[in-house]
Amino acid sequence: MLDRHLLRSIVLQSLFELDARDDKNKEDIQDILIKNMEDFAQTTEIPSFVQKMVDCVLGKQEKLDNIIKQAAPQWPIDKIPIIDRNILRIGICELLFSDRKEVPPKVAINEAIELSKAFGGESSSKFISGVMGTIYKELGEPQKHETSNNKVKDIPYEKMPIEKKCGGMVYSIHDHSIYIALVHDIFGHWTLPKGSLEEGETEEVCATRKAKEEMGLDIEILEKIGENEYIAKSPERGKVRRQVKYFLAKAEYKSLILQKGEEAGGLDNTKWFKLSEIFDLNFYEDILPIIKKGAEILKNKNL
Repeated sequence: MLDRHLLRSIVLQSLFELDARDDKNKEDIQDILIKNMEDFAQTTEIPSFVQKMVDCVLGKQEKLDNIIKQAAPQWPIDKIPIIDRNILRIGICELLFSDRKEVPPKVAINEAIELSKAFGGESSSKFISGVMGTIYKELGEPQKHETSNNKVKDIPYEKMPIEKKCGGMVYSIHDHSIYIALVHDIFGHWTLPKGSLEEGETEEVCATRKAKEEMGLDIEILEKIGENEYIAKSPERGKVRRQVKYFLAKAEYKSLILQKGEEAGGLDNTKWFKLSEIFDLNFYEDILPIIKKGAEILKNKNL
């Protein structure tokens, strides 16, 4: 069985060759793979691990590049060295779209860094490490459950800037059932629409604005249902404490409209779900208590 680090190197070499071509015809990738497998692994057979990785990178390239843009906004994709951007595409595929039992997050990140040390430039490993770390810790926010008792290295908790955000759990009645409007992010989680509190806004106005921006809904705020706080890294401000307040709101049941492009803010879908269905969905850990509180209120209203 071939070493996976070697296989990742072959995938990287093949994607680099394709990306460096003027025509970038994706159909050429199979010939490139066969040649590189023969040159570096003495076989013309393409392992399923290699094929899956290449299919992920090429099939999801637009989504992968959008993630990179969000994690490294100061670096346009076409300005990132070819080798570095393909290392990132491979690393993000493994981090976000592979089986975590097969490729744990730390392995995906470490392998991307090792590829950058072996094939990148002098500063590549630092760049790759920073982008992959941002994607894992901030954009996916898997550690949002961290509370005020935690300290972040080099920045005392009490000295971190505070960012205030607001969001809403939006419901509607349709066909005698309660429906909840949710947004889905590029990291595989369903969640509640939220955004930063702007100067001069009330929290209720902020939550109303985000429901309109992210789902196309006009909502009526009913009551506050919860709040949470987590630590994230802002490109402009470094480590920050993000404090989010959530409100229960109602809206007319109608087709949802998802923002496109960079304005989507890492979201790739929005959908109505029956209240009875939502607890089978994949939520962030700190969102669940808020959704449960909202669901309890709705059930008690006997709608």
